[in-house]
Amino acid sequence: MSELFNSLYMESTSAFSISSFIFCTLASLILGGFISWTYMHQNQYSKGFVGTLFLLPAMVQMVIMLVNGNVGAGVAVMGAFSLVRFRSVPGSAKEISSIFLAMAIGLATGMGYIGVAVVFALVICGVMVILNLSNFGEMGEQVRMLKITIPENLDYSTIFDDVFEQYLSSYQMLRVKTTNMGSLFRLEYTIELKDPMQEKQLIDALRCRNGNLEIICGRSLSGKEEL
Repeated sequence: MSELFNSLYMESTSAFSISSFIFCTLASLILGGFISWTYMHQNQYSKGFVGTLFLLPAMVQMVIMLVNGNVGAGVAVMGAFSLVRFRSVPGSAKEISSIFLAMAIGLATGMGYIGVAVVFALVICGVMVILNLSNFGEMGEQVRMLKITIPENLDYSTIFDDVFEQYLSSYQMLRVKTTNMGSLFRLEYTIELKDPMQEKQLIDALRCRNGNLEIICGRSLSGKEEL
């Protein structure tokens, strides 16, 4: 029994030493904490998600060190990771990019490239903070999301054209869907106001056309964007 244990121990330590394993794990945890702290800066988050970002590099690093060039084990691990996608809800673009960053850091530390992982984490996290603080990719102040509910007997293709031309500089219909058992239509637009101070006048004009049914106009919610 002792000989079997010694042979198993020798096989495991031949792949990587205990000291390198501890060093890589500590590096993964530190970088994972740095990634989760960066994500918490000006982002909506939950405790579970930032905790996952904290631990994900260490978990990926452990898997990479255990695989250690074994093609069969690598294919099995990739299959196991792919199953996680079907057990989770879709995430926002920021969440998915942060998860990929954490996995990339885990891959680097698992292969022993600690310096590369540190530099990569610093650069990417720094860029993430800059993008969050800047106006890059944001819609203008005049851009709104408009949702209009109309009865099923109205022709939505032209009913609001003159109102839109009066108050909007541009507009685009995103989608149309039925609601209330098909008795109502809900129209969704992306609009750009000529004057933000005339938003109420626009809504009042639309209410006269849709029979005073529900109208929603506002900025798109941050954090809901998807890839």
